[in-house]
Amino acid sequence: MPSHEIRANTVLPSRREEIELHTADGLRLVGELALPVDRDPVATLVTLHPLPTHGGFMDSHVYKKAANRLPALADIAVLRFNTRGTSSPRGTSEGEFDHAEGERFDVAAAIEYAEFHETPPLPHRWLVGWSFGTDLTLMYGLDPAVEGAILLSPPLRWTGDQHLREWAVDGRPLVALVPEHDDYLQPEQARERFAVVPQAEVVGVDGCKHLWVGETYVRRALDEIVARVRPGFGPLPTQWDGEVEEG
Repeated sequence: MPSHEIRANTVLPSRREEIELHTADGLRLVGELALPVDRDPVATLVTLHPLPTHGGFMDSHVYKKAANRLPALADIAVLRFNTRGTSSPRGTSEGEFDHAEGERFDVAAAIEYAEFHETPPLPHRWLVGWSFGTDLTLMYGLDPAVEGAILLSPPLRWTGDQHLREWAVDGRPLVALVPEHDDYLQPEQARERFAVVPQAEVVGVDGCKHLWVGETYVRRALDEIVARVRPGFGPLPTQWDGEVEEG
């Protein structure tokens, strides 16, 4: 069986389902669920993408690579979707960008979909937000169906101290992956802002920038994510023994 290096555009085997989410305020959102090929997932990522007015969508590259790799490498399900008014090759979600207000319903719809998905069940659900998606996570992610949250490049633009205090009181795991050269919030500042959340773990990522460009940083992000949602597993392999696609 041939062995392949896992590169930026490598697509490993998975089961992919086009999905629709339905919000409490009556919108239809489009997305995709990626699952292991021949087994049930052991954990689930519900991803919240960067700012759609600045190019963020369900295919933002770290999330697309997570969906392309994690079902095969770690038996982790990856749910991606476009928030209201956001477009991708999968389609356009109904509604309009609402400056982190109406998006509360989008977050709730995604969590609800994962919670009640039966075939297969989607266990150990974690939110993974990136940039704007971290604000949505911190503002609206304290749902009983969620075990914890991982933040990539949190700008804390819409998040207020009240939201951070709510996470502190709740006590669920909260991990912030903060690039050394982030445009909005760098590791030292992040440690100061997240100090009000005793359980928050702030991980500085040397050399990295806000957009996580480069395979080195993508692998670091995915390794950090997997280490939290599937403890004791990893680091992820960089080779795959079997067939692959490029995409």
